[in-house]
Amino acid sequence: MLRSIFAKTTPRSNQPKLIRKCLYWSPLPLFCLLHFYEINTVRGGSMKPTLSPDSSAWNDICLFDRYSIHTLHDYNREDIVTLRCPTNPKRIIIKRILAVAGDTVKTRPPCPEPEVKVPRGHVWVEGDESFRSDDSNLYGPIPAALIESKLTRILWPPERYGPLIEPSIPINCTGPAYRHANDAIQRAKARRARVKIGRPYNVDADTY
Repeated sequence: MLRSIFAKTTPRSNQPKLIRKCLYWSPLPLFCLLHFYEINTVRGGSMKPTLSPDSSAWNDICLFDRYSIHTLHDYNREDIVTLRCPTNPKRIIIKRILAVAGDTVKTRPPCPEPEVKVPRGHVWVEGDESFRSDDSNLYGPIPAALIESKLTRILWPPERYGPLIEPSIPINCTGPAYRHANDAIQRAKARRARVKIGRPYNVDADTY
């Protein structure tokens, strides 16, 4: 029965034509993945609980935007980005941009300086779970050229599908949802309190 249905929908005489058509168009999705978007699985604990939280049985699978980074150079504070590790370019890591060029950051150990001013062409990145994260507190400001892509939305698991949105207190101020939202708000406030926003560098000079 299944064989007869298949024969009606896709005759054998048309199969080579269908294969050729698929092969003809196959470079298009590959081009889009290489130049516009990529899909990555978030493993490790440095971005918990924002990504792949302990409350989920799955690692988050996310869509990342390459075009905005490589073509538009569009990135800013609070963006979650993938970047090449400064000490091992073959390794891709995921962090949050805490500060951009011109900003001053109150650092955390093991950084030897209490404050760092982010130089031109660099960003300061950190993991949301600081004690699990090797980030700018270890490497220092990271060249923006190492950024590969930025997070646009979570694709899997289904209950977490969608873009990351600014946390807000739910109407019902009880239960786990309230505690999680309040915790996310407090963590965001603590991050931003460590950054003194500076003026961007001039395009044609290393001054403000």
